[in-house]
Amino acid sequence: MTYNSTFQDRAGQAAQAKQKLLEQYKSRPPVDEKAAAERKAAAERREAAKAEKAATKKAAAEAKAADDAIKAAASAPPTEEEKKATRDARYAARKNRR
Repeated sequence: MTYNSTFQDRAGQAAQAKQKLLEQYKSRPPVDEKAAAERKAAAERREAAKAEKAATKKAAAEAKAADDAIKAAASAPPTEEEKKATRDARYAARKNRR
């Protein structure tokens, strides 16, 4: 292609390129239905495995969150009643030592 080509030259080259692509498209072999079905089944299996893995990961995350919540509840700061009971027990023990 030269830089001094006319519009008709460029349009003709574009038409030839389109025709060549059309011929390549038409000359390709037909779709093998069995192979296409196998590819589709394989893709579905991959998707199912991916979904199962995601569900497992989500369940593990929920279990970890539940464990963390239990640990947080177990190590929560003592309430006023618990503080008072501890203080009263220390006072009673000190009284009993005398």
